[in-house]
Amino acid sequence: MYDLPLSGAQKKHLRSLGQQLDPVLKLGKGGVTPAFLKELQLQLRTHELIKLRILGLDRTERDALCAQLADEGRCLCIGAIGHTGLFYRQQPDPSQRKIILP
Repeated sequence: MYDLPLSGAQKKHLRSLGQQLDPVLKLGKGGVTPAFLKELQLQLRTHELIKLRILGLDRTERDALCAQLADEGRCLCIGAIGHTGLFYRQQPDPSQRKIILP
């Protein structure tokens, strides 16, 4: 699992940035496929903070899926509300970072 310790203030900052985002990926009945994970990696590398639309799951299934995506995607699940999850992975190269954490 991706292990970047974030403070409460940093998570709050990321959630506020996430409110302005549109979902870049949708996860439907096909579930987590290698192609989906590859696209997830690409989006995280490009944007650092992404919003996913998770379709057709109840709350307990959604929470388990968010944990699975965070683990397999090597990122952090910042939060999930309704059918939307917010994921973050910091760009390893400081010169290419788009999001500066407080």
